[in-house]
Amino acid sequence: MRFDAEVIDIEKDADTQVILGHAGFIKTAEDLYEAMVNAVPGVKFGVAFAEASGPCLVRSEGNDNGLRGLAEKNMLKIGAGHSFLILFKSAYPINVANAVKNVNEVSRIYCATANKLQVLIASTKLGRSIIGVVDGESTKGVEKETDRATRRKFIRDIGYKL
Repeated sequence: MRFDAEVIDIEKDADTQVILGHAGFIKTAEDLYEAMVNAVPGVKFGVAFAEASGPCLVRSEGNDNGLRGLAEKNMLKIGAGHSFLILFKSAYPINVANAVKNVNEVSRIYCATANKLQVLIASTKLGRSIIGVVDGESTKGVEKETDRATRRKFIRDIGYKL
């Protein structure tokens, strides 16, 4: 048996956050919608979920038509059954990741990021699968004391530490 590999670039704005995961039930898009709106008031998002049986459609929900449409477009390119993509603004992954993980049908989160993102896909006769992600750029070294101070200041500037 053999498979073909492909790299899919996720299309998004620099300030758009992404959660990519695996889940499996027709109500996943609705449940992810509820998780997002209950996690952060005012979050703007679009959810796309790829079915793996029946009509094999991309199901979508969201409260921002632009993000919803972009999630659908990216999910069609990914085309891997039972995968989901959430594109969102006005929140960070740290604000919503646990709510997403706690959706009963969610079995895995591949990444939660605002970085440039590539999805690694394997295709067989049966279908397509996510085999990994490339989340941002390669490591360039170890932080120095000035880098540590910059990191700590940033965390405080965005309100996550006193």
